[in-house]
Formats: sequence, structure tokens, C-alpha cells
Amino acid sequence: MLPLAARLRGCGFRPIPCSYPSVRCTPADNARALGRLVREQAVHGKVHLVAHSLGGLIALLALREQPDLPVGRLVLLGSPVHGSAVARSLAGRRLWRALLGQARTLLLSGAPVPSALPPTMVVAGTRSIGMGRLIHRALARPNDGMVSAAETALPGAGERLEVPVSHTGLLFSREVARAVCRFLREGGPG
Repeated sequence: MLPLAARLRGCGFRPIPCSYPSVRCTPADNARALGRLVREQAVHGKVHLVAHSLGGLIALLALREQPDLPVGRLVLLGSPVHGSAVARSLAGRRLWRALLGQARTLLLSGAPVPSALPPTMVVAGTRSIGMGRLIHRALARPNDGMVSAAETALPGAGERLEVPVSHTGLLFSREVARAVCRFLREGGPG
């Protein structure tokens, strides 16, 4: 997230990285930790969440389990809201299953959608380059090489953007950073 964080800082935001141990801790543990961080930072006002991939599922779980979290806006970058075909392929291979860690269920079935979403933007990549294509050759198009655009669809999201970048490229793209900065400043319907 460092390249995107640097660009967000350049837009006047104060990004605070939040890592999570997805192999060692459960998604519920990570969602609670995210909730604690949001509450700590909320002394300055509502907190915007910008999450990539599995991080978006953790954010949705946190919002579902803690509906009173003071979140202003939510941005999901390449998050497999409906579960991941690539993860399902890995889960079917005994030697690779451990890579999914404690997040296996969340990655396989997707995130529980909160009853009320803050204003939300979903960004999906459409440049089909990445390890996911090697793991799951029948990955639906368009995709970012790891997650299909269809897997990122979130009912209730006010804004959706598809960009010609890979899954990892979502974090490096100037176009994505500009769109995220605009959305965080101006928001939109939730």
C-alpha cells in the first residue's frame, strides 16, 4: 500500500497503514483490530478506509460486526467481495491450501455485506496479468490477473471504476490514486 499511501499523502490525506496477519489470525480477529484502529483515529473525525484485496473483505467484516464504526468513506481495490475463484482453486490443492490461512472461508465465500454501507467506491482492475491466471486459467474476464471484475461487485456501492491495471497495479496506478483522492474528498451516494 506504500505507493498509494504516498499519493494519498500528496493529496492532503494522512494515511495510516494497517497490516493484518491473515495466516495466523482469523478474519474476525483482524476485523476487531481494524475497528480498534478506526476508533483510535476517530478522535480527529470520521476515518476513511482504503483497502486492497483481502483487506477490503476485512473492512466489510469490521463494518458488519461493528456497525457504529466512525467510517466516512470506503474504497475497495480489487476486493473479491463474492469470493475468489483463484482461492477456490488453491483450496482444492492440498499443498497450496495453507496459503489461504485463517482467511480461507472469507476468500472462498466472500464478505458478509454490512446492512448499511458508508459512501463506497469499488475499483476493479482489467489487465489480466498475474499469478492468479496461472492458478486458475478459467478466471472470468475482465480480471486483474487475480480477481475478476464480477467478483468485486458490491451491492450498495455508490461508485464503481474499472481501470486497465493488474491486481498489484491497483496500488501503483496514478489513475487509481487520483480517483481515490477525488472520492475521499467529494464522496458520493452510499
